[in-house]
Amino acid sequence: MERDIMKQLVNWKESADRKPLLLTGVRQCGKTYVCKQFGEQYFEDVAYFYFEGNKGLASIFEYDFDVERIIDELGSIIRGKEIIPGKTLVIFDEIQSCPNAITSLKYFCENKPELHIVCAGSLLGVSIKRDNISFPVGKVDRLQMYPLSFAEFLRADGGEAIYEGVQKYGIDRELPELYTGKLEKALKYYYIVGGMPEVVSKWVETHSFEKVEKLQENILQDYSSDFAKHAPKTDIPKLGWIWESIPKQLAKDNNKFVFSHVKEGKRSSELEDALEWLIDAGLVYKLELVSHPELPLSFCSDATFFKIYLSDVGLLRKKSGVSYRTILEDSDLYKNFKGAFTENFVLTELVKQKIHPYFWRSGNTAELDFLFEYEDKIIPVEAKAEIHTRAKSYSQYCKKYSPQIGFKFSMKNVGNHMVESTTTYSVPLYLIWLVKKYIDNRG
Repeated sequence: MERDIMKQLVNWKESADRKPLLLTGVRQCGKTYVCKQFGEQYFEDVAYFYFEGNKGLASIFEYDFDVERIIDELGSIIRGKEIIPGKTLVIFDEIQSCPNAITSLKYFCENKPELHIVCAGSLLGVSIKRDNISFPVGKVDRLQMYPLSFAEFLRADGGEAIYEGVQKYGIDRELPELYTGKLEKALKYYYIVGGMPEVVSKWVETHSFEKVEKLQENILQDYSSDFAKHAPKTDIPKLGWIWESIPKQLAKDNNKFVFSHVKEGKRSSELEDALEWLIDAGLVYKLELVSHPELPLSFCSDATFFKIYLSDVGLLRKKSGVSYRTILEDSDLYKNFKGAFTENFVLTELVKQKIHPYFWRSGNTAELDFLFEYEDKIIPVEAKAEIHTRAKSYSQYCKKYSPQIGFKFSMKNVGNHMVESTTTYSVPLYLIWLVKKYIDNRG
């Protein structure tokens, strides 16, 4: 599968001021696969080292941080083959299992910058807090990886021609049925399958919903097992309560996350650390409230008023118990949850484009699904699950703040119109991956 992050890895390789690279992301989003593929395509040799449960490997980093000694022992003793800077890509996988290896990156940066090192870590944020790891601040480059976006899924599932064809159309031009029909069908499949690479691979191979669901169930069970393996013992039951409550909280009309709804009698002070663990692990995303939008939005957000979404829509569907048939048949029986499900999809698509969204609320009179900043702009977004795009809250926001541009994401075809003084783009849900193209077109 072609992953968009490969271009960023190539840019890192060719950068003159390159540092050891830390590739983070939720477990099973494809970090190891991409690192190995990157090495095979762009280097003469790949030296792969896996730290979890490997005490012999970890012991190399216990004596000192002499990088020449470390490189020599990694090559001659561990792999039996010399590591050559400029020709060998060194991969440290699950590096969070060896705190000293993380610390050593500072010395590799300072004393061996010509060596290409990529480190993968799934629970690095969790481990640094838990184990008080000495992190080499300023001595590493960082990239965040996510499950496959819809565009990546489309290409993987044989939609390369559709993907390429869409980009030849002007951003204001409606797409013909030749494209919309196939894209709508692909989006339904993405809602069912999601973006976890193993699941997508099985779908592409078999197009079996049953095999997809079996893998999704395994991943969800693996995540739950991680709670017991990596979280503080006192937080393990709390993590389970929060994890199970997320679909239910999303299904509410007001899908604000409420701690008292997690477990009767439990207060926020008792559950906040557990929720932060899930965020650090990349399993969930936190969407904070902004009532008075100004740049930067992070200064205006209310960290105590927020919504919680899952990092993958396929896993959300499976965890919520929504049958794949319900998605395929577009059943009215889940129309209430469909709105929240669509919001979750939109959020993950924006996050994968390095967009950090918030949501806006004006008292009890209006609520805008998303709000994000891009360069010098604050951009409002309304998300709808169907073709109908009438949005009272969006209009109120535009009237009050007069943004230059905004978006309505729905199943409606491409187009634009004015809402108050705001140029508003109608963008189909399956084209959210082009959102920056729309913004940049306005200058």
